[in-house]
Amino acid sequence: MAKEKVLICVKTYPTLSEKYDELVCTAGVKEDGTWIRIYPVPFRKLNYDKQYSKWQWIELDLIRNTKDLRPESFRPNLDSPIALLNRIGTGRQWAERKDLVLRDVKTNMTELIAEAKDPDKRTSLAILKPTKVLDFIYEPCEREWDSSKLEAVKAHQEQLDLFEQEEAATIFKVVQKIPYKFSYVFETEDGVRRTLMIEDWEIGMLYLNSLKSAEGNETVACQKVRERYFDDFVNNKDLHFFLGTTLKFHNIAPNPFIIIGTFYPPKQKEGEPTLF
Repeated sequence: MAKEKVLICVKTYPTLSEKYDELVCTAGVKEDGTWIRIYPVPFRKLNYDKQYSKWQWIELDLIRNTKDLRPESFRPNLDSPIALLNRIGTGRQWAERKDLVLRDVKTNMTELIAEAKDPDKRTSLAILKPTKVLDFIYEPCEREWDSSKLEAVKAHQEQLDLFEQEEAATIFKVVQKIPYKFSYVFETEDGVRRTLMIEDWEIGMLYLNSLKSAEGNETVACQKVRERYFDDFVNNKDLHFFLGTTLKFHNIAPNPFIIIGTFYPPKQKEGEPTLF
């Protein structure tokens, strides 16, 4: 076990777990710019003083997850304190954030997949700069969580004693399932057209907030998400993708990566000095 200081860059939308009720995959960079995955984290069940934000430095005890072949994967020791430190802002056109996360930008998806498959590397987290973003699509998917997992969560809650049940009822409800799958269509330096799904917490919350403001109109909500992630990010931002693999498909999928977050500083204006 080792205490690590990590800048949180990614939080995925929660998924249900029969063991932990609900899980979030968190990823970030250490002070030297190397990637680290923190999983599993029952984030919304953490005490408030342990709930960290994106772009916040935290310090916590981490244990190398020996059941996970991916070298970046660590388990948090949730019995020890999580120190919530300073947040990194967007000043000087995201200069400090860029300095931390743009140290090893991938530009060729074919080469990155080869790194993931290489037994000496097994790269499973990266930041990618696409050469072209061709489209942003949304497709219907399952509208409800898997019934067996829902039953497991319910059974776990019922096992709590009376005091814990009352407390849990006030602080934890199963997160709403997003009934759409959002994806980017893009190319990198290899010229291959690819479609990758986005599993970021931000996109899920944007959909839910848009759905509320659209008074339940799902088509309008999806269009609002597209306006943000395609019209705005592609036209006005220097868009990068945070990519991660899943343990289940890391070795067997032709492309094991999904988009676990977006990095979107303002585009550099012509004549402006660059950070590097």
